[in-house]
Amino acid sequence: MAVRRLTAEGPAAVGTAWERYAEIARWPTWSPQIVRVDADAERIARGVTGTVHALGGLRLRFTITDVDVVARRWSWLVRLGPLQLDLHHDVRAVPGGGSATGLVIQGPAAVVTAYAPLAWWALQKLVAR
Repeated sequence: MAVRRLTAEGPAAVGTAWERYAEIARWPTWSPQIVRVDADAERIARGVTGTVHALGGLRLRFTITDVDVVARRWSWLVRLGPLQLDLHHDVRAVPGGGSATGLVIQGPAAVVTAYAPLAWWALQKLVAR
């Protein structure tokens, strides 16, 4: 099992960055590896389940395990067959404007290593203007 933390900072207002997470249909607009998402709710909330349709035809099942709207944090489990990633996201304001986001990825070392560059790219877009 491996754990990796990624961070990104950009000019997007903290509320804008959070809404990009909160509205599930918006995920493909900032996460280049996501083609579309099918979910049983429009917004993230504990217990929401669905499927991320990713590049290469991958279909990843997910369950959102925790959401703290006030703290702008949320977590989810993502599965592809027997492989599982535990992902923990946060968004915060930065001094002088803009926002920062963090992601903790937990899972099999090879999967964490392979996913990290794609995740970092997506985080950069999440906090972009």
